[in-house]
Amino acid sequence: MDPEKDHSNVKPPKTYKEQVEIYISRKLHVEDSEYAEKTLQRINYYRLTAYGLTLKDPLNHDEYMSDSSFNKMLSLYEFDRKLRLLLLGVLETIEIAFRTHISYEIAHKFGPLGYQDKENFNSEKFHRESMEELDNLIKKSRKGELFIEHHFRKYEGIIPVWAAIEVTSFGFISKLFRNLNEDVKKHIAKAYYNVPYYYLESWLQTLSNVRNVCAHYGRLYNKKLTFKPRLFKEEFKQFDNEFIFAAIYIMKRLLTRTESQRFMTDLEALVHEYEDPIEFSHIGFPLNWRELLSKIN
Repeated sequence: MDPEKDHSNVKPPKTYKEQVEIYISRKLHVEDSEYAEKTLQRINYYRLTAYGLTLKDPLNHDEYMSDSSFNKMLSLYEFDRKLRLLLLGVLETIEIAFRTHISYEIAHKFGPLGYQDKENFNSEKFHRESMEELDNLIKKSRKGELFIEHHFRKYEGIIPVWAAIEVTSFGFISKLFRNLNEDVKKHIAKAYYNVPYYYLESWLQTLSNVRNVCAHYGRLYNKKLTFKPRLFKEEFKQFDNEFIFAAIYIMKRLLTRTESQRFMTDLEALVHEYEDPIEFSHIGFPLNWRELLSKIN
């Protein structure tokens, strides 16, 4: 930051009490000012206020609608927080499954070190960049991951794909799958999910981004997906691919029957708990969302 720049137009900081007074001045009903202050000591005003965007008066964006309240805004925040936690667990299951699929198929098709051969991938450039990234991840993992250090001590740093894949991220997995030899992609897509591989390419990119949003406490409620997943025509007739429901739908498609049933139970319980404050249109849930999800698996 340049200390010589004029910062006179930057807003001065507000106390917690002043932050509550801003809400009141904008016609947000604050049920308990003291409770609101204590809440703002734990949740940044700027973060919490984002959940009030859908509560604003459409004719006057500086004020809230008459039925809006601090507690309602806080409920939207809590719903979003719990939804992130729920999805993180599901995304972990999906990510680990794809690590398994990819490493197993590469190992059996091309050998334990087949991931290092550019001939097994579509783009030489992307493969080179991936290997550079993986090399850095392996180096960083030597101190914290015993299995990586074991391979350096016993096997001179020669690491088979099933070990190397365990230090990667969801984003890396998504890019690796996209660049894989098409025959291998087709096999994984058909054998494990019974869908064309190009759907999996799209879904992994979407879910990788959603995973990052969840892991970094980003907002899902009233937020469009950065990467919209590819859907089948029949699905497009039922819902769009802009909001988090589309990601939830494809997550459920990628789970086993048992995992899927557990996810559905947890999701239904969460939605039931916050059914009053949430607006389903802001998360892309169609009216028949339970029916649509129940048909999967």
